[in-house]
Amino acid sequence: MPLKSFKPYTASRRFLTVLDKKEITKERPEKNLVEPLNRTGGRNNHGEVSSWHRGGGHKRMYRRIDFRRDKTGVPARVAAVEYDPNRSALVALLHYADGDKRYILRPLGLEVGMTVVSGPEADILPGNCLPLRNIPPGTMVHNIELYPGRGGQMVRAAGAAAQLLSKEGDFALVKLPSGEVRRMRIDCTATIGQVGNVDHENMTLGKAGRSRWLGIRPTVRGVVMNPVDHPHGGGEGRVKGNHPQTPWGKPTLGAKTRRRSKDNQYIVQRRKP
Repeated sequence: MPLKSFKPYTASRRFLTVLDKKEITKERPEKNLVEPLNRTGGRNNHGEVSSWHRGGGHKRMYRRIDFRRDKTGVPARVAAVEYDPNRSALVALLHYADGDKRYILRPLGLEVGMTVVSGPEADILPGNCLPLRNIPPGTMVHNIELYPGRGGQMVRAAGAAAQLLSKEGDFALVKLPSGEVRRMRIDCTATIGQVGNVDHENMTLGKAGRSRWLGIRPTVRGVVMNPVDHPHGGGEGRVKGNHPQTPWGKPTLGAKTRRRSKDNQYIVQRRKP
């Protein structure tokens, strides 16, 4: 969606940009496909803050998205394109031929009135879901499964797309948006096309209050704290030379935090630094 800017009749409007909502065709979500979304404020089951800078924000209802796309062979018509407050991508409401209704991530080029289908026999068109075995190399895909039948877990953000490079035996080589090349089982499914709402990354919040609407609280720098609160704190005036650390003394800003996993054997090429 294109970006919309405003005349700066206030300071907060000067740099503010929003997404034009011309592509959104339905304002209210489907009642049968939403459920309450309880928020934690970044706290764990002991009441301790485990994720900082979270809290407040506008109330949301969770839209149940069909990441599995397991209605094989049943065509569905795109009835509406809707905004989802829980993700950067837009969602498309599908009306299946058997009367079922489901949400999917809206890929680029999928419009109201078009038809999508899942299954090995589906055509290579945006919104159709197929196993990697049936997708030709070079195709751009999203919503990729890590394990067959579990549902799409990768490449789901706005504007994201992965490329199917080749197939070797029981595995397919897929290049992810980060630049990482990974082997995936050829029976895993993926959806054709690029996730829509490409201009989301170019959007500017413009003011602090808009961050609060999204549930993002202010971030205080460690160098302005006292020594009791942060390793970077204290000192008369500004102090240089401290190694970047978390409030608990762990290295950060470049320190590797990725854990060893048995799935690392499927990585052919690491992501670009």
